[in-house]
Amino acid sequence: MNEITVQELKSKIDHKENFQLIDVRETHEYELGQIPGSKHIPMGEIMNHLDEIKKDVPVYLQCRSGARSGAVLNALTGQGYTNLYNVKGGIKAWSEEIDNNVKF
Repeated sequence: MNEITVQELKSKIDHKENFQLIDVRETHEYELGQIPGSKHIPMGEIMNHLDEIKKDVPVYLQCRSGARSGAVLNALTGQGYTNLYNVKGGIKAWSEEIDNNVKF
């Protein structure tokens, strides 16, 4: 599984690189806090939103700690996506390592 660290993600955000960040947590989790620029598509709804997931740029998938986003990555790979990366440690790592004001 391809992964990206929160430090690498922060660098890509800071450099305004072209990518898509998808948060697959449940709505009540997302409302607590999110990584800037993330698109919210809950894990259970992901297959109904394939048309919203880009195929021409890197797509970073994120959840609370990396487990659910890893499962989504595997499911989407089965749908033909080849541009997916799991955010290692998820929002928890983001809060601990990048911005402790982001709640999870």
